[in-house]
Amino acid sequence: MQTPPSLTRDAALFLDFDGTLVGIAETPEAIEVPSALVPLLSDLSELLGGALAVVSGRQIDVLDRFLAPLRLPAAGEHGVQRRDAEGQMQEQRPPDLQEVLDTANELARVYEGLLVERKHAAIALHYRLAPQLEAVCRDALMRTIGDQPQLELMHGKFVFEVKPAGINKGIAIDAFLREAPFAGRTPVFAGDDTTDESGFAVVQPRGGVAIKVGSGPSLALHRLDSPRAVFEWLVEARKMLADSPSTRRGKPA
Repeated sequence: MQTPPSLTRDAALFLDFDGTLVGIAETPEAIEVPSALVPLLSDLSELLGGALAVVSGRQIDVLDRFLAPLRLPAAGEHGVQRRDAEGQMQEQRPPDLQEVLDTANELARVYEGLLVERKHAAIALHYRLAPQLEAVCRDALMRTIGDQPQLELMHGKFVFEVKPAGINKGIAIDAFLREAPFAGRTPVFAGDDTTDESGFAVVQPRGGVAIKVGSGPSLALHRLDSPRAVFEWLVEARKMLADSPSTRRGKPA
């Protein structure tokens, strides 16, 4: 894999959150957002004409809380929620997840170190503090969803998530690329997890840049080692964009 090229004025930038913009923490609420990150994203969004979106497994209201006062275009819960550049929200109707929630809560009651996260349309079971329980968590959730075609089990970094089937980050990115101000631009997507691979599969065939953050196999042709490396790449991109004239719509930067 190669180091990603710098951004150009015609880029549409998509960024995962956990593991990409911020480091992974022991629990979802324990992350630390660097103080310089929000102004950096704000500057990049302006330099790219608003064509910057966060594409995450988090709920959008949680992203907004961590990135306040920014309210960027965003896809939450891997695309279950999506807020476009006009601020319009689209959400999939949540499936009946009570049985899944009961199973996850029972596992967390029996086994120390498990954390249940209830989202708008998904249940996440985190086992980062008890990695030896991976198979126990997977098997219990698989038995619970059984042959329900409307649900699927997704495996991320030390987390299993039951969510609506047929929804992923690639579909969300594709939807953004059909709308202003993203349409007609070169897509760039950075992400660290297996859940980001669907986004890489959308970006690269369009002549875009897919960036794998951290170690592990990936479809992405470019790599950055860590969220810190992503931050430094974005800082350099901001400088390059600020120094380059804008050619889109004939307006100066």
